[in-house]
Amino acid sequence: MTILIDQPELIGSRAEDQNLQEQTNELVLDGGFVVPKTMPNDGFVAPEINSFGKTFRDYNAECERQKSVEEFYRLQHINQTYDFVKKMREEYAKLDKAEMSIWECCELLNEVVDESDPDLDEPQIQHLLQSAEAIRKDYPDEDWLHLTALIHDLGKVLTLPKFGGLPQWAVVGDTFPLGCAFDESNVHHKYFKENPDSNNPAYNTKNGIYTEGCGLDNVMISWGHDDYMYLVAKENGTTLPSAGLFIVRYHSFYPLHKEGAYAHLMNEEDKENLKWLQVFNKYDLYSKSKVLVDVEKVKPYYLSLIEKYFPAKLRW
Repeated sequence: MTILIDQPELIGSRAEDQNLQEQTNELVLDGGFVVPKTMPNDGFVAPEINSFGKTFRDYNAECERQKSVEEFYRLQHINQTYDFVKKMREEYAKLDKAEMSIWECCELLNEVVDESDPDLDEPQIQHLLQSAEAIRKDYPDEDWLHLTALIHDLGKVLTLPKFGGLPQWAVVGDTFPLGCAFDESNVHHKYFKENPDSNNPAYNTKNGIYTEGCGLDNVMISWGHDDYMYLVAKENGTTLPSAGLFIVRYHSFYPLHKEGAYAHLMNEEDKENLKWLQVFNKYDLYSKSKVLVDVEKVKPYYLSLIEKYFPAKLRW
């Protein structure tokens, strides 16, 4: 089934650059998430600080959380190689780890905390619902986008024993291409010098083994929850539009959608889908909050979306 979606009207200004408004006259969303009644033109207000009282995605702030995040990226940048990613894609393409519904997977995520995230230490299901509920308020007619927000991080179950018990550096964190030069916009870029691919001349140019405009589908991106959930959704016959699948697969590709790096590898379809990813990214990043969503209250709505876009049981 093909779903036609309109392109978002206002895209391009980064959430970090928006004028923040005083959060008075608050209203509570269906899930218990608090937002101000007075909204800017694009319907979104980005908070100034994360749940630790720091600015968002600050990888240099002096605190224990930032130290553990940097160690995570050191391991990720050393171990994510072209050959490793190729091996992971082949292994997990079998989809032989489990059979369960989308909501069952959401509940499993209660066992996961993302060590790469400097902004959040809540169970992952809360982040999913916070993102989805915030988008639902601003884009009420785009139900596919609400569901995309709910499922975008489900691949983090890769850290659980049933799914291989992969180390966090092989599951979470910002993603980046392999097979071409590591762009300096990557977080903690300095650790790439210890990656074996750095010694391969074929991988050390801007294009590397790729051609300009080849399309991201043809690029080997570091392995993690993004690529895994994309694989699960696609192979189980989801009817989400291509923009939804693009968001799932590339929402951690911050070097591209935040810094503009690697854009030369995109084709025209990628560029159109990137517009929706830029919309989604604001809610993915800035909806992280200590205000928890009432899961049971919103569950019936999201179960109806799951039924619309996915089979009852999926192979994982």
